[in-house]
Amino acid sequence: MTKILKTLTAALLGSAIAVPAVADNNAATVAALAELAKVQAEQARIEKNLETFDILDFEVFSGQHWDRLHESHAEDIVVHWPDGRTTEGLDVHIADLKAFFVYAPDTRIETHPIRIGQGEWTGVVGVIEGTFSEPMPIGDGKFIPPTGKAYKLTMATIGHWNEEGVMDEEYLFWDNLTFMRQIGLAE
Repeated sequence: MTKILKTLTAALLGSAIAVPAVADNNAATVAALAELAKVQAEQARIEKNLETFDILDFEVFSGQHWDRLHESHAEDIVVHWPDGRTTEGLDVHIADLKAFFVYAPDTRIETHPIRIGQGEWTGVVGVIEGTFSEPMPIGDGKFIPPTGKAYKLTMATIGHWNEEGVMDEEYLFWDNLTFMRQIGLAE
């Protein structure tokens, strides 16, 4: 009986010593799982924003579905353009985007070969292309006649996404001189 008590006591003492170790291990596991869940949630948010961006360029912009731009843009969107100007508001942005289609009705973006994100930011590189087939308005009722030349530009967009899952700030980049050369308006 004494041997049984000694074995039982040793087992209980061993358990008492092992319990904190298990508890520490469990706490570390819980913390690691919480961190993993946080990273997975961030990655899911980034992927959702990138998918929204693909829809924006491939369907909404290319298809001129301006009534759907709110799916990816906040009403008070701030847009930084390659020419250095900044615009504010969804209606202004839509008017600027519509302008592409006046002189190049076949304007489109069909690919994003680079898609990256971190936190509330995404960046995509795309290819915008079209044909200068209609008169280009330049103000005061004046137009540049179409040259019939096609353009194909690499462009990049950096977007800041808010908690509602839409961009509230957008940075657009492409080479305007290359664009002008391709459509025959610069050498």
